[in-house]
Order: sequence, then C-alpha cells, then structure tokens
Amino acid sequence: MIADRVALQAMDPGGVDVSTTDLAAFSERLLRENHTLKRQLTDPRLFSGIGNACSDEILHRARLSPILLSKAMQPAQVAQLFGAARAVLAEWTERLRNEAGDWPGKVTAFHPQMAAHGRYGQPCPVCGTPVQRIVHADNETNYCARCQTGGKLLADRALSRLLKASWPKNVDELG
Repeated sequence: MIADRVALQAMDPGGVDVSTTDLAAFSERLLRENHTLKRQLTDPRLFSGIGNACSDEILHRARLSPILLSKAMQPAQVAQLFGAARAVLAEWTERLRNEAGDWPGKVTAFHPQMAAHGRYGQPCPVCGTPVQRIVHADNETNYCARCQTGGKLLADRALSRLLKASWPKNVDELG
C-alpha cells in the first residue's frame, strides 16, 4: 500500500503529460532514443498515460507506421504525431468520462469506436481496408496498412516466419 502522495510521486517514472507539454518538449522526448514509434509512445519514462490502445489510435490518427524509427522522422511528422497524441488523448479521456463516470472499473482497452485498436480484420473507418495486427511479447499492435504504411503489411515475427514466402507483402495480396 502507498502511504502518501510523496510515496506515490516517488514511483512516477517521469514521463511528460502530452496534454500539458509543448511541441519542443514532446520532440525532445520522442527523439531521445532511436526506437519504433510504438515503443517510444508507450515508454512511461518518456510519456505519461499512453498505453497500448491509445498508441494505436494516436498512430492511426497521425497516419504513421508503428515501426517507423523515431530518429527517421521529419519535423512535420513529429508535429503531426504531437497533434494526433493531444487530440486522441483529449477525445478518449472525455469519451470515457462521459461513458463510465468516475468509476474506472467500467473502462476497457477495447472500445467499438476506436479506429484501429482491437479492430483486427474489421474495416478501417477511413479507407475500408481491413485493420492488421502484429504481435510481439504479449503486446498487440493494430494498424491500417493503407493509411499508415502505404499498403505494406508489417511482418508478425511468428506468423511471417512460419509462412515465409506465402506471407503477403501488401494489402493487395490479401485474399
């Protein structure tokens, strides 16, 4: 059990709150290390409160690949990601407050109104292409291959290795 606010603050990993920071601070955090955008967004030492579900939604809104390396980004893409992060977090915070009230037990990571997260195989609400997923270390990443990766399907390590040459490379090869 946590004794007081001081003890609770000692457990804070130090991530910035995207809703209260500026583009320069967001950019500095994002570009601190060269990892995938998915990994950077969900690292609590960098950003506070962005989990798996919100990161999928942020990346979908920004139209950026979850595996794009942070240091490969152009300044316009960083600004695009920052705007998407602020908008998605504000929208979902408000939506969940309205639906669940003050009781967090009613909040789930899967919501039918999400654009990408938890929608594997369902049509993307923007372009209609089936939402894809990659699974790594008990984490699922959902994305739209047409909106976010230019039609390229990202390799799911386990499944793509199993299927090898039969693994489709783009959305047009999906049956």
